[in-house]
Amino acid sequence: MPELFEECRIVRAHGELDAQTVAPLVRALAEARAARPGRLRLIVDLSRVTFSDGSILAPLCEAWSDCRGRGGWIRIVYDNHTTDLVFRCTGLLDRFPAYASAQDAWEGRTAGTGAPQAPGRHS
Repeated sequence: MPELFEECRIVRAHGELDAQTVAPLVRALAEARAARPGRLRLIVDLSRVTFSDGSILAPLCEAWSDCRGRGGWIRIVYDNHTTDLVFRCTGLLDRFPAYASAQDAWEGRTAGTGAPQAPGRHS
């Protein structure tokens, strides 16, 4: 179930995310988007995901389009090499840069930079 964090929804996933196991993430993203009308800020915490493949792309891209269309953003927390590789190999690393924590995502501070992102740039 999505959590509320200072006017922001947080969706958390754990374990392996592939075609057989991505359904709970898809459901949680849909619930988070349906629960908040208007502007939506969404943090997806994948820091406890041990493996991910391309099956995460469609639900994350759909959520990205919805959030952007509603004047908000989606930011992804991850530090797993396979998650980074999925975004890098599909050309979506600019859309889904890594954030080290939900707090960093909320503040727009991408992993490794230490500086907040310019508003609307990657979010």
